[in-house]
Amino acid sequence: MSTSLSKPAPHPTAPLPRPARAAVALAMVALHALAIHGLMRLAPARTSAGAPAPIFAELVAPPAPEPPRVAPPPPPPPSPAVAPPRPRPVIATKKTAKPVEPTVVAPPEPPKPEKLAQQAPAPIEPAPAVPARDPDPQTSVAVAPPPAAPAPRPAPKDISIRAVEYLTLPVLRYPSASRRLLEEGRVDVRVLVDARGAPREAVIVRSSGYPRLDEAALATVRATRFKPYTENGVAMPFWVVMPLIFELES
Repeated sequence: MSTSLSKPAPHPTAPLPRPARAAVALAMVALHALAIHGLMRLAPARTSAGAPAPIFAELVAPPAPEPPRVAPPPPPPPSPAVAPPRPRPVIATKKTAKPVEPTVVAPPEPPKPEKLAQQAPAPIEPAPAVPARDPDPQTSVAVAPPPAAPAPRPAPKDISIRAVEYLTLPVLRYPSASRRLLEEGRVDVRVLVDARGAPREAVIVRSSGYPRLDEAALATVRATRFKPYTENGVAMPFWVVMPLIFELES
């Protein structure tokens, strides 16, 4: 039994209704419109991608040529040394060819002895010597001796405080700060008094240990006036040590 292959018979397709066919036609038209629109947008992109990029050329001005270097002018040639004018040779002519004869002047004749005796002046006799006279003691000028230098003044003496007299008594002022801080002590001041009784120098020879008390003692001495110290009726400067005691009342 032989078998034979045969194509299956196509199934008959049913025809689409009219509304469906219209929808399919519209869809196909829309697809074709979209394809055409896409191709139109791709065309300028392809042309722009495939077109070569433009090349711009810019003209650059050539650099200005450097000015030619001018060589410095050569130094002027040294001026030739001016030769001193040569002395012209002396040419003897007919007029100068003759030598000039020198004129000889005869020396004067010596005077005769008679004329010398007449012209010689008479000798001058020396004046008689006058004997020197002794100076008149009444008319002699006495030369005064130079003034003697003044005798140096003696150095000021040191005298005791008991021998001192005052024109203005010393007034000792206690500093208020020293009173508050209970500062006490003794200050010995050595003072130089001049011939008029005024203090000239004041030196602390013994300190109280407190600067305020020492300054108060010096101020008291400077404000004191002394009676002049005299020797044989002559006022003289002197040194004296003044003890000043600062003591609080108990």
